Amino acid sequence: MKHNIVFFILIVLMSMAGYAQEINQEQYSLEDCIAIALQNNLDLKSANLRANSAKINHQQAKADLLPTVNGNFNLGVNDGRSIDPFTNDFITQELTFSNMGLNLNMTVFNGFRLLNRAKQNGLNRKASDLEIEAAQQDLVLNVTLAYLQVLNGKAILELNKQRFEATNQQLKIQKDFFENESGNPADYADILGQIANDETNILTSESSLNNAKLNLIRLLNLPEGVGIDPEEIILDFEKYTLSADEVYQEALQNLATFKANELRIEAAKKGVSVAKAQFTPEVSLFAGVNTNYSSVAETFNATGTSIEETGDFVTIDGNDFSVLTESTTFEPQKIDYVDQLDNNLNTVIGVAVNIPLINGFSAKNNVALEKIRVAQSLVQLEQTTLEIKNAIDQVHFDMEAAFNRYKSLEKQVEAYQESYRINEIRFNNGVSNFLNYITSKNNLDNARLNLTNAKFDYWLRVKVLDYYRGKQMF
Repeated sequence: MKHNIVFFILIVLMSMAGYAQEINQEQYSLEDCIAIALQNNLDLKSANLRANSAKINHQQAKADLLPTVNGNFNLGVNDGRSIDPFTNDFITQELTFSNMGLNLNMTVFNGFRLLNRAKQNGLNRKASDLEIEAAQQDLVLNVTLAYLQVLNGKAILELNKQRFEATNQQLKIQKDFFENESGNPADYADILGQIANDETNILTSESSLNNAKLNLIRLLNLPEGVGIDPEEIILDFEKYTLSADEVYQEALQNLATFKANELRIEAAKKGVSVAKAQFTPEVSLFAGVNTNYSSVAETFNATGTSIEETGDFVTIDGNDFSVLTESTTFEPQKIDYVDQLDNNLNTVIGVAVNIPLINGFSAKNNVALEKIRVAQSLVQLEQTTLEIKNAIDQVHFDMEAAFNRYKSLEKQVEAYQESYRINEIRFNNGVSNFLNYITSKNNLDNARLNLTNAKFDYWLRVKVLDYYRGKQMF
């Protein structure tokens, strides 16, 4: 009696927990989940940011090919001893000064360093775009596998509930026998034990299903409190026809990660060309226009003439006469701002040649480092190729094993169904003992669980192979 009360409380609590979960859950199709993941996943957002950085680097590398034109302007006040920018004399007074200019610099030749750098950044940009595609392919695969794991968990939970229901029906029959003292008391006790075992299986499968849902929610980056109830998917269970090598050949053609690695190699080779340009002279053109202004700059205008004594004397007939001279009188006048800018205007144009002679072997070492990066890129591609080849071989082997296991388990379930049907009839009529009955029941239940697991194992591996082929998941 005590056991029945505990059992009843467990069932109520499980029902309440299930109801609480259902009211917070929403039904999503696989397409919905993939769309949400592509929008919310943080790893994919990081890949997009890296691609945006590569885009900006490429734009800047192309802009570096253009001439640079810069203007300058300044205005200031100097108080105290300073040099008059108009006369270059030392003065001791407040001075307002201003300078402005326009300068141009254009690289004519530098060993194609700028051109190769632009090409290198263009290749890195394309590689980054392909890495976004690769990240999307990975995410779609992971979401699909997580989605199937949830469906598998739901199927296992449903089987365990059916298992519990069948045991519970047998419990009612054995309880009547037990209360009428017409059955074996040990059979009733064994049924109670089996009920507890089935309850444990339900709780375990519920926990596994919950973990599978949490994993899917993490991939979708959904907020807390949002639940997922995936829609069922109808999958054709047909034998996979492609060999592992055929899948691998399609992967080489379609997987974005291969194309991205190949572009990284080409970009690294351009890096070698960029580094080699440090050995060549750099020829550039420069030109400039400059002018200035000074507040103390003055011009002197003639306002008339005057007779002035020079201080010298001449003697005529014994008389001294002062020597007079006629001089022009001038009046200072400030030169305005615009006139000074026009009067002080000067231009410059020329050619500059920078010839590398001794630079601490930096050019040589930079070339060596870039060649190492090329070798690293080649190794990375080879390593990626080998890893994917091995993964395809393993997944293909596991897929075939899962298919064969499924076919074998189908026959096993069919055999155990007949065995269970016979033993149930014999047990209910008192011809067989409980051990035979529960053994055949457990064999059938376990075979059904194994069949479901094998089915999803097969589907999961088929979807992984489709991913390597660059195909849509569904």
